[in-house]
Amino acid sequence: MSTIPNLPVAAASTVLDGHAVVASVPLGTLLRFFDGTPRPPERFRRKLSAWKNRNGTGRLVEKSAACTLGDRPFPATFTLHLANYGSNGTIVMVVNRGFQATTDLRFDVLERPAPGMVRVFSRRGGRVELHRLASDMTEAEAWMAKNRYCDPIAEIVGEDESGAAPVGRAA
Repeated sequence: MSTIPNLPVAAASTVLDGHAVVASVPLGTLLRFFDGTPRPPERFRRKLSAWKNRNGTGRLVEKSAACTLGDRPFPATFTLHLANYGSNGTIVMVVNRGFQATTDLRFDVLERPAPGMVRVFSRRGGRVELHRLASDMTEAEAWMAKNRYCDPIAEIVGEDESGAAPVGRAA
């Protein structure tokens, strides 16, 4: 079983809102989401559970633009991959969490994909979904051979994506 890691946050990190995540954070980035409230003590199980629901970390695996269906506007959305659960190399459950760009939560960039890493993703129905962030093309090709997805795409992370500060609205 895997859990959400307790990662340190850089002191000079930029706090982003949901719109900035959709606009400028690349797929594969590790983000911390939080609401600004202090963590309750362990003895308050319900309060701690509610706090953990609004504070955690995840890898950005999907983004979609705002759209209008009929006369109803829908905000942009993004999805974070929180955890995989299983045993003996078999994943039984994947935990993803979707956010609207209008969420009241805030986000910190903890880790960007390094140049030379490879994103494996698929495009279906106008959606782009990240399935794997591999260290190199050899690992990505081996993963694609083992995990069959319809028309997988491998993309090498460029130099310009790794250290650039997000462009968009800060919270």
